[in-house]
Amino acid sequence: MLKSMTAIVFTAIQVLFICFGLYYFFMSIFGLLEKLNVKSYRGCLPEKKFAIFIPAYNEEEVIGNIVENLICLNYPRQLFDVYVIADNCTDKTVQIASDKGAKVLIRKDNKNRGKGHALKWAFNEIIFKKYTDYDAIVVFDADNLVSKNFLREMNNKLCEGYKVLQGYIDSKNPEDSWVTASYSIAFWAANRLFQCSRWNLGLSCEIGGTGFCVDTGILKDVGWEATCLVEDLEFTINLILNGIKVGWAHDAVVYDEKPITLSQSWSQRCRWMQGFADVNSRYFIKLIKKGIKEKNVVYLDCALYTLQPYLILLGGLMILVPILNVYMFDNEMFILTLKIFPNFFKVYSVMQLSLIPLSLYIDNKLSYKLLLYYPTYLLYCITWIPIAIEGILMMKDKEWIHTRHTRTLSIHELE
Repeated sequence: MLKSMTAIVFTAIQVLFICFGLYYFFMSIFGLLEKLNVKSYRGCLPEKKFAIFIPAYNEEEVIGNIVENLICLNYPRQLFDVYVIADNCTDKTVQIASDKGAKVLIRKDNKNRGKGHALKWAFNEIIFKKYTDYDAIVVFDADNLVSKNFLREMNNKLCEGYKVLQGYIDSKNPEDSWVTASYSIAFWAANRLFQCSRWNLGLSCEIGGTGFCVDTGILKDVGWEATCLVEDLEFTINLILNGIKVGWAHDAVVYDEKPITLSQSWSQRCRWMQGFADVNSRYFIKLIKKGIKEKNVVYLDCALYTLQPYLILLGGLMILVPILNVYMFDNEMFILTLKIFPNFFKVYSVMQLSLIPLSLYIDNKLSYKLLLYYPTYLLYCITWIPIAIEGILMMKDKEWIHTRHTRTLSIHELE
């Protein structure tokens, strides 16, 4: 009896894994294609005015670089302002940002800490309360650097008719350690296999926390109530529930600093998984119901995306399948489980992993040195399993933890 029940449970798990695996694999393939039949506005003159917001908590080591970078963007200076949100800062962030040419918004609120709360406060101060002539807002992290054509690309996309856009999240320090290399591979692959695929299929992309642009009219209509540990995901969901899809700006590049050590990476990714589990508990059913009611796959695709911690856990359980198949070997009823599902898991893993180097090659990110990091990238992927478990167990803990940024570079060193 116990063997039969175990076999039933793990057969169901494997069926679910196959369904999710096939869905994400075939979605990824569309990311390898170029977008077809899209009207180009590359020759559009700069006309949109931007308010750029940079939340910063004690970022004196990196804030000067991004402000200096932004002031020198290849876009008319009168058409954008740079706001640094000095969020409970106790170091020289305010002074450095001001000296470099940013408008500094000083926020003191130790109770409501974190990026989401800082953005909500800043939007209330600049966009919602006061009259402004900004056409759109853009958000970056303090550790970022930005391609010189970023605002031009966003201007073109806004002229094209998009209202919300996510830029290409690149890596500022891919060769600092095996952890940064693994992060970089993961983000580069996600840009092509996750974001581009959805753009090509007419679905909604996902806001990635930095390098995103929102039309001010949309921001005022939807509001900003995204204050959880993954404010980017929560805001994406609020947009989708309001019928607004997130577009993709592949040529608007933002360079993000990746954690150097495994402990830093673990803390950051655990926070992401906590946030995902929290958001999933609050929005999954709502998205599924609306998707079925309106017969719209955009809602369903977003609902599946919130399942990330549980899908990672599902993948981890698949590792146990060969062991349990030995345990269930004498049960002829589940001979299909023994012969087919483990083989599918192996084939699927190889096929999915083979897409990553191909996606990197298309975006000119593939190098011999990077391939040397691929075995450690697989280790990085495996560490997601205990991180997902920890995130699920700690989903109710919503305390924001700051990730220190120290990698000082100029945009000239990257481009």
